[in-house]
Amino acid sequence: MNHLDPVRHVRGESSYLDDIPVQQGTLYAAVFEAAVAHGRLRGLDLAAARAAPGVVRILTAHDVPGENQIGGIVPDEPVLAEGTVHFRGQPIALVLAHTERQAQAALHLIKADIEPLPIITDPRVAAAHNELIVPPRTFRLGDSRTAWADCTHVFEGVAESGGQEHLYIETQGAYAFPTEMGGVRIVSSTQGPTAVQRHTAHVLGIGMHQVEVDVTRLGGGFGGKEDQATPWGVLAALGAFLTRRPVKLVLDRMADMRMTGKRHPYSSDFRIGLDTDLKIVAYEVTFYQNAGAAADLSPAVLERTLFHCTNSYFIPNVTATAYSCRTNLPPNTAFRGFGGPQGMFVIESAIAKAAEELGVPASEIQRRNLLRENDLLPYRQPAEMCHAEQAWDTAADLYNLPRLREEVAEFNQQNERLKKGLSVMPICFGISFTKTPMNQSRALVHIYTDGTVGVSTGAVEMGQGVNTKIAQVAAQTLGISIDRVKVESTNTTRVANTSPSAASATADLNGKATEMACQALRERLLRHASTEYTLNYEGLEIRDEQVLAAGVPAETTWEKLVSSAYWRRVSLTENAHYATPDIHFDATIEQGYPFAYHVYGTALTVVTVDCLRGTYELDAVHIAHDFGQSMNPAVDRGQIEGGAVQGIGWMTMEELIYNEEGRLLSNSLNSYKIPDLYAAPKVLDVHFLDTPGHPRAIFRSKAVGEPPLMYGIGAYFAIRDAVRAFRSGHQPTFSAPFTPEKVLLNLYPPVSARSAAAWPSVSTSIPATTSAAS
Repeated sequence: MNHLDPVRHVRGESSYLDDIPVQQGTLYAAVFEAAVAHGRLRGLDLAAARAAPGVVRILTAHDVPGENQIGGIVPDEPVLAEGTVHFRGQPIALVLAHTERQAQAALHLIKADIEPLPIITDPRVAAAHNELIVPPRTFRLGDSRTAWADCTHVFEGVAESGGQEHLYIETQGAYAFPTEMGGVRIVSSTQGPTAVQRHTAHVLGIGMHQVEVDVTRLGGGFGGKEDQATPWGVLAALGAFLTRRPVKLVLDRMADMRMTGKRHPYSSDFRIGLDTDLKIVAYEVTFYQNAGAAADLSPAVLERTLFHCTNSYFIPNVTATAYSCRTNLPPNTAFRGFGGPQGMFVIESAIAKAAEELGVPASEIQRRNLLRENDLLPYRQPAEMCHAEQAWDTAADLYNLPRLREEVAEFNQQNERLKKGLSVMPICFGISFTKTPMNQSRALVHIYTDGTVGVSTGAVEMGQGVNTKIAQVAAQTLGISIDRVKVESTNTTRVANTSPSAASATADLNGKATEMACQALRERLLRHASTEYTLNYEGLEIRDEQVLAAGVPAETTWEKLVSSAYWRRVSLTENAHYATPDIHFDATIEQGYPFAYHVYGTALTVVTVDCLRGTYELDAVHIAHDFGQSMNPAVDRGQIEGGAVQGIGWMTMEELIYNEEGRLLSNSLNSYKIPDLYAAPKVLDVHFLDTPGHPRAIFRSKAVGEPPLMYGIGAYFAIRDAVRAFRSGHQPTFSAPFTPEKVLLNLYPPVSARSAAAWPSVSTSIPATTSAAS
């Protein structure tokens, strides 16, 4: 079974928000944004803009009928600025006009009087000024304070990881329509339809029952539309509510990059202690998260950083503290991995630091400290059904890690200008929303009288294949062809109070609810069959659309059974609710059992660095991954490949740069680079580990959305390994992404920072087959 959507995508038949036929009377919205990162908003001059051609109305905070607030975890984010602006790009006013061009033109006629205030862009500076989103949090296991006495080796360092632009193909947008009785209907490009519904009702001052949000599919999300789709849906709805006309708001690419938050940059301090056997005895880490100007999802992202601060390793004594720091940048938000990658990068940096100081391969320390069954994680959940060592050993054996090491060493010995690097990257990632109440879902299933089936859930399809998996669940549970199943759009009226499609939990939560609903329908139909056709209920089943009694075809088929049930007034509709069992977490003591299960894997990465140019190529990424019992290997393999390459981009080339005034300098695809075909690994192997899966995973098929992104961290350490092969003994700072510019700075630091006699030379001649221009 492959992905259901690609044929429609390739043929241009898939419908996205901007494909919706424009309704007569539609107004186009454009957002007037703050041009400074911090200041007092003393006034707005709207006269010229209001008089501009085509302008119907301009909305400000004073026009909000309810409460001007869309903050979720912390109520600190107005939908339209009032009193103070806190970041460049913050919405101040909304222009509504007959055409998009007229709305955009009017923006240039608005004048804002803003008194500048001090600007903070560095999270450490924010922490020093006590500018925190929420109080700091600390996870503890054992006693790291006393454990240092048992350490033979102790090392300290700093690790910096940058942000990352989501760069979904479909930009942020919404199309809102007024409805009868003073409500609104919103078609939104969102991962969280209920969040858009809730905040819209709050801003408009109406009940959630008067707000309908519908999502057919997204052109990508990666977490960037979990919370940050909300303001655009709310603004479109505000315009439609006040004018009683449809309002369409779609950001262009540069506005989207400028006005929305990214993956959180982190600056972190670490201290690691090992014994004589290279076992990690103690680990202390302090994270400074750059949250941006408002909370958004930063407290939850911060929490997951703490959950994953030790990655795939057992460390008996851990103290991990995290600060969510308020800066004058757009509020940073969810991004694939949700804080986990930032925590993993620091522990891998600490291990690399120790290995380089001790003169041993980092893989020796990694392998000796991998999690084993029932080892405690820093939040005291045991590692159950643990496959950390299996993933490592499988990757090492299948891809011949010793031979890879030999090949890298031989190549480096024979080549002066080009150097290869090798890294091993294990992962352990927990699956569930860390806020326990969010781990619930519902499904509504209709069987129509012709035997076809409609399924509604809270899952949002954004390219990850969740609709395909839900259709598979329905078809397999009912015993029918998947061609009979239609997965409906995600709609807050059909399925209410949904969790966002995030945390890699969407297929599990919504798939389990679908399975429960279909199981109830199947049982109901089989009991009807036992009565209608005088069959023994025990041993009845539906397989390939045929009713079987003790394995023998009965006198009825799926279609006949459904029709018969209808005429006997048997309900052909079922609603089911699923809540993940057993999970819990007590934030007052930072302990509990927050995850349904964990996913494991290991990646081997080989790179080649051009030590003259600072450029590099990814020769190969070999992955052994714990899929459990994959219900759709084609979809799951695609998620692993895409996630790994996205992680490689974060670690190597995707460099977000803000200046001290809070202006985004990498504000277009000219200055912000993502992996293309030529940046992807030449070889990307994915091996399916032989594991039993987990009963809390749908059909024991483990989640695949977020875990593979962390394999990209291996690219950073492989490049680092190659740099050190060129400059023996050098320890580059732990600063990601490892761009070609940073590679060059580490290959050739300022003369004052090195001894010329100790510095390797390299031929600067360009091969005859290569043009100077290249």
